[in-house]
Amino acid sequence: MARSGVADRIEAALGVRPTELRPLSGGSPRDFGAEVYTLTFADKAQSVAKVGRAGAKLDLEGWMLRTLGARSRVPVPGVLFAADDLLVMDLLPSGGGIDARVERDAAEIVAALHGVTAPNFGLERDTLIGGLHQPNPPSDKWLPFFRDQRLRFMADDAVRAGRLPVGTRARIETLCGKLGEWIGEPAAPALIHGDLWGGNVLAANGRVTGLIDPAIYYADPEIELAFTTLFGTFGEVFFRRYSELRPIHEGFFEERRDLYNLYPLLVHVRLFGGEYVGQVEATLRRYGC
Repeated sequence: MARSGVADRIEAALGVRPTELRPLSGGSPRDFGAEVYTLTFADKAQSVAKVGRAGAKLDLEGWMLRTLGARSRVPVPGVLFAADDLLVMDLLPSGGGIDARVERDAAEIVAALHGVTAPNFGLERDTLIGGLHQPNPPSDKWLPFFRDQRLRFMADDAVRAGRLPVGTRARIETLCGKLGEWIGEPAAPALIHGDLWGGNVLAANGRVTGLIDPAIYYADPEIELAFTTLFGTFGEVFFRRYSELRPIHEGFFEERRDLYNLYPLLVHVRLFGGEYVGQVEATLRRYGC
């Protein structure tokens, strides 16, 4: 969409026209064509707008941000407007890297988030991860939820998209039958951000200023901890501080981390294919499948 058209759309939504639209660099490659802008208005106030095509479900992203902010102390941008094709949010300070101070702050935020519990795994509505459908039927058991709504669901979606070989899908099914050897039931369903990679962590002056692009649901919090290691979002400082606040049970790093990271790997297979298929297959080999 031309910038004049974006400005028209924002004016229709907010009742005020931005005086400047500046493309925001560093956006996620998983935004499915959504364009992200920093908006400046006549009074010098600034916001962020994500503009997508019809069917982008940016209203669902707005709902997830509002829900995460309402149920936890996670810093998230305030949502000013949310519709299927447009999301306008507060502009949060950013530009700082993830250093040791940010890791410690993130550990405290994430540990507190994981202290928010619910009666069931899943959520009251389905959500999105990287623009993909993420089913969240309420479930009183974690292992069947993880097996059916995460591994099987995303593997099937990736096969339908032509990104995952049928033979690899069969190996995933073999693993699904063995999950109980490594995964048990957590103490309680915990609220997670769900997509906690470095691009979704905003930081400035040694503090986390915002966690964006959530994919929320209630889960075993270990699935979130695992994902923070997949692309090197956080490291030793984060885990040391987190473990001071919440227990990390024996066997997580040795056994369960790579199992849990199969889900985000399958998400990346569905989105991008290529090298991620090899990573999935390497994990399957590790677990004898």
